[in-house]
Amino acid sequence: MNSFTYYSPTKVIFGKGAEEKVGEEIRAWGGTKVLVHVGGSSAKKSGLLDRVERSLKAAGLSYMILGGVVPNPRLALVHQGIELCRKEGVDFVLAVGGGSVIDSAKAIAMGVHFGGDVWDIYDKGAQPGKVLPTANILTLAAAGSETSKSSVLTNEDGLIKKGYGSDLLRPRFTMMNPELTYTLPAYQTACGIVDIMMHTFERYFSPGGVNEMSDRIAETLIKIVVEFGKKAIENPTDYEARSEVMWAGSVSHNDLTGLGHEGDWATHQIEHELSGYYDVAHGAGLAAIWGSWARYVYKADLPRFARYASAVWGIENADPDAAALQGIKKTEEYFTSIGMPINITQLIGKEISDEVIEELAEKCTFFGRRKIGGLMVLDKPQIIGIYKAAR
Repeated sequence: MNSFTYYSPTKVIFGKGAEEKVGEEIRAWGGTKVLVHVGGSSAKKSGLLDRVERSLKAAGLSYMILGGVVPNPRLALVHQGIELCRKEGVDFVLAVGGGSVIDSAKAIAMGVHFGGDVWDIYDKGAQPGKVLPTANILTLAAAGSETSKSSVLTNEDGLIKKGYGSDLLRPRFTMMNPELTYTLPAYQTACGIVDIMMHTFERYFSPGGVNEMSDRIAETLIKIVVEFGKKAIENPTDYEARSEVMWAGSVSHNDLTGLGHEGDWATHQIEHELSGYYDVAHGAGLAAIWGSWARYVYKADLPRFARYASAVWGIENADPDAAALQGIKKTEEYFTSIGMPINITQLIGKEISDEVIEELAEKCTFFGRRKIGGLMVLDKPQIIGIYKAAR
């Protein structure tokens, strides 16, 4: 087994009614004044926000609410949250929502005691110092941000989307009640399914060779998501299906599926530019890109792609090249079956132009400052090739 360091300290409180004791839990972690960060009106309409407020009051905590988070969370709202926390003396940030809300909450928590613009952390390599503690009540199984060290943010100025990761960002706890996902539209559920699969793919299809325990966990997780994700879409109130998908979302992004591997992340980086530019759902963007990326790079580790085809899709073919391509095709067929796009035209409703591809590829390399990928290192010409193959 390859060497690794594993650190995943977030407390997971899973099951029906988990959110009812959020006030007690925050108080146990030392919180006294809470910023409750939410998205649109769904948390209020569903009654979830009312339950959260009752729990906070019962625990003797003061709080304020900041809503307005949108998919591909925006820097402007983070700035607003930072100023509110400074003004009110907030010492704990609670996200109530999906990955976008959690990522925005993490950004706010980083920025409160940071001396400069929090965007410098994402864009210029600045390092945060003291970070406010965060926690979350999860309402969408997708991003895995509820237990991860990652946060992704979009700067409206230039439509630039960037991520940052640090163990300082790991939430103190997450409350995961699968019932809170019952009312999600099928499209959002499907986007989440893809995101979960991709977080596993980015670790599985990467340098590091075979690490049998990690690899088998990854393969099983993908099979679970494929099976129960379809069931959750077909029957939105299937508690078992929602449970399996929700837990898989956290395990996919708490590093467990990639121990001993370096990770690739090229698909995410290429997609970030798409969703930053067109403001599309992240999971849908990943589905539109992945097959083209996979066909571009699969020969860099043909045995790995052939193993995936066999372990996940049951494809047995003596020709590893043919098996690998069949596995990629089966993955795309699954995406299609749950209503996800498998090319950019399906994603945005029109063909992407060469000029836009050039701009996205330039941004993806940070204007020539970096290359991406691990399984195959990609520079601007290769990134352009993948965008064109995916158009």
